[in-house]
Amino acid sequence: MKKHLNHKIFTAVSAAAVELNVNAFVIGGYVRDLLLERPSKDIDIVVEGSGIEIAKKSAEILGIKNVSVFKAFGTAMFKYDDIEVEFVGARKESYRSDSRKPIVEDGTIKEDQDRRDFTINALALSLNDKNFGELIDPFHGVDDLKNGILRTPLDPEITFSDDPLRMMRAVRFASQLSFTITDEALAAITKNKERIEIVSKERVSDELNKIILSPLPSIGFKLLYDTGMLHIIFPEMANLHGVQVVDGKSHKDNFYHTLKVLDNICENTKDLWLRWAAILHDIAKPATQKYYPGVGWTFHGHEHKGALMVPKIFQNLKLPLNEKMKYVQKLVLLHLRPISLVKDTVTDSAVRRLLYEAGDDIDDLMILCDADITSKNKDKVTRYMQNFQLVRTKLKEVEEKDHLRNWKPPVTGDDIMNAFNLLPGKHIGIIKEAIKEAIIEGNIKNDRKEALNFMFLKGKELGLTPKNSITH
Repeated sequence: MKKHLNHKIFTAVSAAAVELNVNAFVIGGYVRDLLLERPSKDIDIVVEGSGIEIAKKSAEILGIKNVSVFKAFGTAMFKYDDIEVEFVGARKESYRSDSRKPIVEDGTIKEDQDRRDFTINALALSLNDKNFGELIDPFHGVDDLKNGILRTPLDPEITFSDDPLRMMRAVRFASQLSFTITDEALAAITKNKERIEIVSKERVSDELNKIILSPLPSIGFKLLYDTGMLHIIFPEMANLHGVQVVDGKSHKDNFYHTLKVLDNICENTKDLWLRWAAILHDIAKPATQKYYPGVGWTFHGHEHKGALMVPKIFQNLKLPLNEKMKYVQKLVLLHLRPISLVKDTVTDSAVRRLLYEAGDDIDDLMILCDADITSKNKDKVTRYMQNFQLVRTKLKEVEEKDHLRNWKPPVTGDDIMNAFNLLPGKHIGIIKEAIKEAIIEGNIKNDRKEALNFMFLKGKELGLTPKNSITH
């Protein structure tokens, strides 16, 4: 492994360790990713001594002036080029049952490896003169890497009870790496699942987002459901699971359908919020499902109710309540609309209305619609894909003609107030809405001159008298 440690950072830390007469090691994710041949921009250094002192000495050798020191935690870090290097003293920890705040004591490299979450993250490389580059692998983490196994160094019940976030990390690594969690570890997660409640929502959501951004997020969500953690952290999604049968008629399992849509969309986008839209597109189906004899199962209005559920879900998960939430809400609301445009008889006004409502998110909406095709019937999938291609053609034709994507009204509220000498009031909104509808319905062009003429006609209908001329 020596050849992988020729970076200036490692030679500097090694020199600092000699000068301070301490033992230093690179440990954890960097070593794991080195063996997996994955890129890594984070290096964790553990030292049998003061992490702060060796950080300062290493920085001095490298000519780095800015070192961030966190005395309360005994850690320090600096950046070198685009790599973040963090230093900490070797520790042994124990936890109280009602807290994630550990009781920390100085320890050896072996004790530090004991407290790591998984064997594949307990791998260390020596940075010491006597055995520079030697791999220290007390728990056979290299074998687990080769075999795709996630195993805890110690009893998994202790590992997960001590630090419940590790349960989410187990699921995240399984999803990111397509690794298998051992039966013992899965049983321990299931037994300790309620302890996830003592972890902050922000940290849980951070792990959840990493699962969503993994190549095949369904792996993670199935594990979250099977262990019972999903019911605690995201009950709305857990509620999608299951099939009801009445009169011998059943509906599809909306949980597994959602996971298929999510995996599908991941083939075409790495955007976290578009992936969230895939997760939430059918979130209101349990609340809207009804069975009608002779008709079957229906989910009328699930897109509207789902859009209303989005802000509360984001709030509960401590996700941003800003334009990201509104974007997801919009796609949930509109996800059924493109299918109605498949008919040959669809009007331009229907296409204009969708373009107006979707705006610049129309392409993302179509990606979501493509992903929503989960039939196992290949002919049906081909037919749907061809239909959506027709929709894309119609959208392009109307957009080129009417320029309604990210539409801005050609007549403003100020224009209306100036034209009729009005104060702010209901008439302004009535006229603006009438202009918008006239453009969408194709009664007037998306053009300032035509919109102004229409404004005066509408004002006359409302009994308003124009006071000023307006520039066309």
